[in-house]
Amino acid sequence: MRRTAYQHYIPPVVQNDLYRCGQPNELNFPFMEKLGLRCIVWLAPEEPNQNVMNFVDDQDIQLHHLGVLEGGNASDPITEDMILEAFDLVLDKRNHPMAIMCNIGRHRTGTVVGCLRKLQRWNLASIFEEYRRFAGPKVRILNEQFIELFDTDLVRIPVDSPDWL
Repeated sequence: MRRTAYQHYIPPVVQNDLYRCGQPNELNFPFMEKLGLRCIVWLAPEEPNQNVMNFVDDQDIQLHHLGVLEGGNASDPITEDMILEAFDLVLDKRNHPMAIMCNIGRHRTGTVVGCLRKLQRWNLASIFEEYRRFAGPKVRILNEQFIELFDTDLVRIPVDSPDWL
């Protein structure tokens, strides 16, 4: 059996056809192309770099930039409105396969995924363990508090929601 270089990579899978990561670079593009992404939810306040924008255009991927903060800065925590807007996209199977991204893939992406885990009824200890695994030594207690207090009753669940919900 002939092995390819891609067999050594494990994608950052959240669920089937749902991925998470930081801003990719040119070395990541061949792997990302194999994922067949239809949609990227971009959570950082600034635009992705030009190489990412070119990749998105070349692959005909829809990019939804939700991270724009009016009068805020990059270290401000994610908002409830941003989470709900992200869920409108994430819970729509027509957007899959999709990726949730921010610059590094730690805090904003981790908060969205943590709230998704809460929606999936994971226990808080497991949610925080996953958040901390991706955040490393840069854990933000405010993000964990946001996840803990997030009201899942605010989320509109589509009739045809993904099987993993």
